[in-house]
Amino acid sequence: MNPRIHALMKAQDPSFYHPWSNDVCFASRNDMSKLMDTLWLCVNDEYDQNFQMPAPGIVTSRYGPRNGRNHNGIDIDLETGDTVYATWTGKVRYAKYNDGGYGNLVIIRHPNGLETLYAHLSKFLVYPDQDIVAGEPIGLGGNTGRSYGSHLHFEIRFYDAPMNPEEIIDFDNKSLKNENLFVHKGLFRPGAKPSDYYEDHPREEVQAPVVVRATQVKYYKVRPGDTLTKIASKNYTTVTRLCQLNGIKPTTVLQVGRSLRVK
Repeated sequence: MNPRIHALMKAQDPSFYHPWSNDVCFASRNDMSKLMDTLWLCVNDEYDQNFQMPAPGIVTSRYGPRNGRNHNGIDIDLETGDTVYATWTGKVRYAKYNDGGYGNLVIIRHPNGLETLYAHLSKFLVYPDQDIVAGEPIGLGGNTGRSYGSHLHFEIRFYDAPMNPEEIIDFDNKSLKNENLFVHKGLFRPGAKPSDYYEDHPREEVQAPVVVRATQVKYYKVRPGDTLTKIASKNYTTVTRLCQLNGIKPTTVLQVGRSLRVK
């Protein structure tokens, strides 16, 4: 979904690949030790400015060694039936039961080059190949798969390789740490703490490009019972503005599932 990143990865090593599959959880086994250069990712680019926490609960287990193997994500406390949200805008690559321990699992691929994984769900609210807006409900929390109590197991991966989500997200303050992510092979060491690779390695002077922001664009997917008045109120705008942005009239009948531009 990001040709720039794909081209940079292929330039580093032709063996890097990241196929699209609705049936296979991880379709590639990329050797991230082959990363020789640091890559820049803007995790909150013009398509993904509406970052959303996947669930509001507290962290109950962090990334790192656990029971003799690496815990590849963050566990967030929730109750079965609580709503789980898409962290960034993207497209659903995988939404099915996974017998490898994840249980009901949703994987979303994002234009920023990352994939997010949401495991142990009790119910799916999305389907494969569906376009998703940041903050949109994607499932209900649960206890499916290899799980001992209701919680959300949340992962962030790059080319199918897991990284510590706390490299990007401040789970205590429920916000992004920085919209710039510098991807290097140290991120993918099992159990790596945020940015600890640079404790033993001089930091490369990689400067993030200056990004000139276009006007922020935001979309809202119509749900049952929605009206233009309700949608305008939810998104702090007016019916007149919604009509201008979408080329519709105040009397237009809204179809459930339609995406309306609200900003």
